[in-house]
This record gives sequence, structure tokens and C-alpha cells, in this order.
Amino acid sequence: MISQTIKQSILQYSDELTAIRRKLHSEPELSWEEVNTTNFVCEYLDQLGITYRRATPTGVIATIKGGMPGKTVALRGDMDALSIEELNTDISYASKHPGKMHACGHDSHTAMLLIAAKVLTEHKANLPGNVRLLFQPAEEVAEGAKAFVKQGAVDDVDNVFGIHIWSQMPTGKVSCTPGPSFASADLFKVTFKGKGGHGALPHACIDTAIVASSFVMNAQSIVSRTIDTQQPAVLTIGKMVVGTRFNVIAENAEIEGTVRCFDQQVRDHIETQLEHYAKQVAAIYGATATLEYTRGTQAVINEEESARLAVDVITESFGSSAVYQEKPTMGGEDFSDYFAKAPGCFALVGSGNPEKDTEWAHHHGKFNIDEDAMVIGAELYAQYAWSYLTK
Repeated sequence: MISQTIKQSILQYSDELTAIRRKLHSEPELSWEEVNTTNFVCEYLDQLGITYRRATPTGVIATIKGGMPGKTVALRGDMDALSIEELNTDISYASKHPGKMHACGHDSHTAMLLIAAKVLTEHKANLPGNVRLLFQPAEEVAEGAKAFVKQGAVDDVDNVFGIHIWSQMPTGKVSCTPGPSFASADLFKVTFKGKGGHGALPHACIDTAIVASSFVMNAQSIVSRTIDTQQPAVLTIGKMVVGTRFNVIAENAEIEGTVRCFDQQVRDHIETQLEHYAKQVAAIYGATATLEYTRGTQAVINEEESARLAVDVITESFGSSAVYQEKPTMGGEDFSDYFAKAPGCFALVGSGNPEKDTEWAHHHGKFNIDEDAMVIGAELYAQYAWSYLTK
């Protein structure tokens, strides 16, 4: 099912793969600011003779046309960095831009997809169908995939495949399990309105510091006491802003948080309960409450046939010992937006290696990857496309 020629070609370009990743790592760009990264991708595709169009405002949508008619499979690699200070100051390719860092591995995704594109282009005469290449911006703000879908990135695509490097898995392991992979990720803000006044006269006021604190404590029971225990869900309060001065009773309070789950009914229930709890807690103290609930990314649910194809590719390419059963994560991924247009799956490629200090969590200032994992990721991109189109 896999192509041995593709395997050898990927290995041949391993040094170039590392060089590309290190260049991108040293020049991180935040979501919707990936101008130089977009230019670099376009220049590389020009060298390969791959047709493409620039997305708006950043990102690249390209197509490798096979030598024979067939279906179209899309491969996605995201490009954006994070507003995090790089703490790996001892590496030669550390971020050159203070406060910006590729702390999630998107630099490696872009590099792996470019090398996969190079190899697939070399063998396109024997390819029955087309490969759509999605160099996507703004994954970290959960907006890039939606924008790509609106701009026709996956129009006429039959299947879509993505990869995320994963520091929580050992290098050499790859996971692509059918069913839930990444949770939906929503944002909410609760605003409480009370009555401010002097800190020495609390009886004449409605203290939103008390209201907000009570809500934070009680809101956790939405998950622990109203959700089926067999349904995973997370409700996290990440920010609370209350008051203006040490001796002033707070009139206003704002709380912000996130909700993660896999089931749509659970998602709807939590939103309803958040508003109910906020208003009931406020009412106890004579305050008022409003809820703003924003639906973020959908849950990434791997389509079974696609995931099984990926596992077959992993097994044949890297051996049965490479197959890893990673548990679903409550993290969010906007790759899910592509599933509205085409079935597909999303794989995790392990890059955790204690000897290379690459087991730091994603979004940490010390995050780095075991670059040996990129050869696996680049080949997986190419072999999945080849296997899907030739099966």
C-alpha cells in the first residue's frame, strides 16, 4: 500500500527538512501575521513548480495534479506561532523575535508538509488524483480553518488529513484512533453588576467580589453534579477581574473561562447551566448577571475508515510497534472545521525524548521537538495521500 520510493526520498531530504524547520522556528509570526512564512512557502512551491494561490490575508492553498485522474486528498499544516517568550536561549535557532515563539510545533508542520509536497511532486506522474496542500494560518486563535473553508480550500476535496507533533508521546510513536481526538473548545464571559461603595460600609453595597467568588466555587458542580460521569467535560475559570481599589466595594466583576467536551448535547447543557448558575448566584446577593458564550472549535472526531487507513499506513511504514493509542485530549484544534466539507482524520506524531529535553508541554517557553520525529511526519503526510489515492 505504501510507496518504498517515497520512503527513500523522504530520508534523502532529512537535512533539508531540519533546516526549513529551524529557519521557521527562528522567525515566528503570530496568527494572521504570517506574511514572511507565507512568502517562504510560495517561493518554495515556485521552485517545485506547484501551482498555488495565496489565501487572504495569509496562508497558501496549493494543488499537486497527479498524472492520472482520481480523487483529491487534502493535507494540512498550520503555520502560526504564539505570544510566548522562548526560554531555549541555548539553541542556535531560537526565536529572533522577543515575546514570540513556535511553542506548539507549527514550524515543524509546515516543514514536514513542504518536504512531503516535494516528494509527491517527484512522483506525481504515477499519482491517480490530486493532492491539495493547506498551509493554514491562525490555528492558535481558532480562525484559520474557518477562513480556509470559506475561501474554498477544501472545495471538491474527498478526504482531509492533518498531523500534529506531540511532545507527550515518545518519538517513533504515532497515534490516529477512530472517534474523539480533540475536544470542542468554547469561551465564556460572565459579567456581574452590583452596587459599589465604601469598604467600611458593606451593608450599603452589593459586593460583586463576593458574588463572583461564589460563582467560581459553585460553577464546578455543573460538571461534577449535572453531567453524566461517562461524558468527559472540563469547565475552567481562567480570569477574574474584580474591583478597583483596596477600600472600595466592587460594583462590577468579570469572569472568563473555557468549556471543553466531545458531545454536542453536553456542550449545550453546560452553556445553559452557566447562565442559570450565574443568574441564580447573582440573585442571592441582589446583583445581576449576563453571560456571553462563544462557540470555538468543534470536536475533532476522526472518521473511522480514514483513521483505519492511517493506522495501516503507520503500520506498514514504521512497523506495528509505532502504533500508539493516545487518549483523547481536552485541547482544541480547528482542524475540525474541515470535517464539515470532507471526511478525514488527524494524527499525532510523537516527539517526546527525555535525552533531548523535548517532553515539555505545548505552549511552554521550553517547548521543543525531537527533530528525528519530522522524518516520520513528512513520510506520513506523503504516504497517507499516496495510499488514499491509490487504494
